Formats: sequence, C-alpha cells, structure tokens
Amino acid sequence: MLFCIMYIHNLDPVIFNLGFLSLRWYSVAYILGIIIGWWYGKKILSQICLNNNINFKISLFDDYISYVIISIILGGRIGYILFYNLEFYLLNPLEVFFIWKGGMSFHGGLLGIIIATIFFSKKNNLDKLIIFDVVSCVAPIGIFLGRMANFINSELFGKPTDLPWAIIFPLVDGQPRHPSQIYEAFLEGILLFLILNIFIRTSIYIKGKVASLFLILYSIFRLISELYREPDHQVGYVLDFLSMGSILSFFMIALGLIMYIKVR
Repeated sequence: MLFCIMYIHNLDPVIFNLGFLSLRWYSVAYILGIIIGWWYGKKILSQICLNNNINFKISLFDDYISYVIISIILGGRIGYILFYNLEFYLLNPLEVFFIWKGGMSFHGGLLGIIIATIFFSKKNNLDKLIIFDVVSCVAPIGIFLGRMANFINSELFGKPTDLPWAIIFPLVDGQPRHPSQIYEAFLEGILLFLILNIFIRTSIYIKGKVASLFLILYSIFRLISELYREPDHQVGYVLDFLSMGSILSFFMIALGLIMYIKVR
C-alpha cells in the first residue's frame, strides 16, 4: 500500500449564518460564475465580431444573461430531478425548491441553456451559433466554481483509494477517497477553458465549431472523471458499469459530432 498523507475534509458549506439569513459557498459559486461569465462573454463576443466583421448588437448580450440564469436554475434542477432522484422529489415536493442544498444536473442545465438560446436568438433575430460559441468559452468558469462548491459540500465524492492525495469525507464515511470533484474542476473547468479559448483566438472562426468541440471535450473529460467518482447512490450503475453521467455524456458526444460535421 502506498504511503498516504490523507486530508480530512472539514470545510463548512455555509459561509455565515445569521439565523434568518445564511450564505452558502454553493450559491456564491453560481453567482460568481454568472457574473464572471457575463463579463468575459462580452469580451469574447466583441472579439468574434471585430475579427470576422460580424454585425451583432453587443448590448443584447446583457438581456441574454437573464435567460441564462433562469435556464440554468430551471434546467439544472429539473434535470437532476428527472435523471437522478425522481422518486425522492415525488415524495418530498417542497424539496424541489431547496436548491441551496445541492442537486443540480449539468446536463439539465445545458439543455435549458440550449432551449433558452434558441428562443432568445429567434426573438431577437440573432445567429444562435455565435451565442453557443460564446457560452462554450465561458461555461468552464462556472463548471470550475460549481465543482469546487461540490467539494466543499462533500458531494459527488470519489471512490475509495489509497493514493497519497486521498481525502476523507467525514460526512460520507471514514474511507479515504478520490477527490473527484477536484478532478472535474481541473478537467472540465481549467483544461477545457484553456483549450477552447486558445482555439477561438488562434484558429479561423467557423460558427458553431467551438460549441461542438465543447460538447465533445466536456463529455470526454466527464467520462474520465466518472471512472473515479461514486455513482449517485439512489441511481447506481446502469448495466452494472455505466453511471447516469456517463450515459448522458455519450449522448453529448454524439450531438457534438453531428454538430461538428454540419458546421464544417
């Protein structure tokens, strides 16, 4: 067995609690992700329009952010309920509204953003592929912050391991485990952000290409992370080896490949 210096997780998911008011890291992650994504998204959009002589009313992006906020919350929550824990929420309907406790699905949030973007683009006569590209460049920021919040919440934890960087989550059990949330924060957050933003700045711009790469690369990184992550206990494995996250990621890869072929 490897020599293991284990970190015992003792982080508090609540930043402060005044009784009538509390603030959680999970909420802060969403707020910061949206604010930073909004600011950086406008920069990416301005660069795309300037470099490719595209006429796009940048001010409309401010209106679009409200659609993003609503679609992330609704899509992420509904996706989690449908994909991961439908029985529980049917028995406890009020828990649907307690989003600060966790329970958001990335794939559900993504579907919400896709629907909202299509609706917003048609309403304002905009090219949805350009918006998809911008969102793809900034999404890893929110993913990184969200996964770090998952780590603080002791959720989405990894499988048992004896590796030197194993972490014990006392709220889970006493076993040293993979910090799978940090794996995802690095792969789906930092690495994906660097790849997509370098690509959009250095390659010839083709509408929708960055968005298709996001779907493919995110899914590949998610599949890698799922190897080290415990499946949701209420779902377990499908066919004894596939997690729900893996199944949804395979669909995303297929969608990304179809989109990549079409935009080329």
